Amino acid sequence: MSRPSYSLKDLADKVNGKLVGDPEIAISSIATIQNASSGCISFLANPKYKKFLSTSSASAIIVSPEFSEDLKTSGIIADDPYVAYAIISSLFNLYQNPYTKKTISYFVHETAEVDDSVVIGPNVYIGPECKIGGDSIIHANSSLVMNVEIGKNTTIHFNSILGSDGFGYAPDKNGYHKIEQLGKLIIGDNVEIGAGCTIDRGAIENTEIHDGVKLDNQVHIAHNVILGENSAIAASCAIAGSTIIGKNLQMGGLSGILGHLEIADNVLIGAHTLITKSIDKPGNYVGIMPAQEHKDWAKSSVFIKRRKSK
Repeated sequence: MSRPSYSLKDLADKVNGKLVGDPEIAISSIATIQNASSGCISFLANPKYKKFLSTSSASAIIVSPEFSEDLKTSGIIADDPYVAYAIISSLFNLYQNPYTKKTISYFVHETAEVDDSVVIGPNVYIGPECKIGGDSIIHANSSLVMNVEIGKNTTIHFNSILGSDGFGYAPDKNGYHKIEQLGKLIIGDNVEIGAGCTIDRGAIENTEIHDGVKLDNQVHIAHNVILGENSAIAASCAIAGSTIIGKNLQMGGLSGILGHLEIADNVLIGAHTLITKSIDKPGNYVGIMPAQEHKDWAKSSVFIKRRKSK
C-alpha cells in the first residue's frame, strides 16, 4: 500500500491551525522532533524538547503560539500541538480496516443486532441479546458474551472479553452458590477498549461504560461499575464491583479502586495507587510506597501506623 501524502495547507486546514511557510510542502509521514527527516511533520508538545526546534530536519513542525517565534522552518501554529498531532495521525493510519481482503469467520447469535457498518474481525463471538451501533469495530478474537450493548464509533481491540460473568457467589456452610449475572453491559459512543480487557455484565442492574471512555490494555472492570464519560484508564488497572465513578477520571497504570465506592468527577489517580475510600471532591490522589528491603519496610509500616493514629 502506498504512503499517503498531504500538503502542509491540507494539514493546517485539518487542525484549524495557522500555516507558516510554504503551503505546498509535501508531508508523507510523522516523526519525533529529534528524529525527523525531510517529508516529515513533527510537533513540540513538551517544552523540554524546545532545543530541537533549531536543529530538527522535519519539513514542518506543529507548535503552540508560545513557541511560534522560535520556529525556524515551515509549520503549523495550533493551540494544542499534541491534539493537532493526534488528529493528523489518523490520516497516516493505512490499516483502519484490516479485514477487507479475505473472507472473515465469526459468530453472531440469532438474537444479536449488528449494524451493517460494523467491522468484525476473525474469530469474534457475538452472543445472545448483543447490540452493536454504527461504525464500531470489533477486532479479532474478542467476545461479547451476552447482553452487551455497544454504541456508535466504538472500538474493541484484540482479545477483549465483554459481558462475562461477574464474580458473584453466596457462601454458606457447604460452599458457594453462584449468583447468575442477569444484567447488561452498556458501552457508549466513541469508546475505545484496549487489548485483553475484561468487563463484566451486571448482576441485576447494568455495568455502564459511558461515552468517550478510553481503556488501555488489560484493564478489568467488575460487575455493576458505572464509569463516567471521558474517563481514561492506563494498563493493568482494576475496578471492583458496584463502584460509581464520575466524569473525566484519569487512572495511572497498575492502580485499583475497591468496590461499593463513589468517586467524584475530575479525579486523577496516580500509578500504583489503591483507592480504598470514596472520593467526594476533584483532585490528584496518589499513594506510592517505593520498594524497600523487608526489614526496612517493617520499620516504615510501624511509623506510618503511628502517624495515622495521631
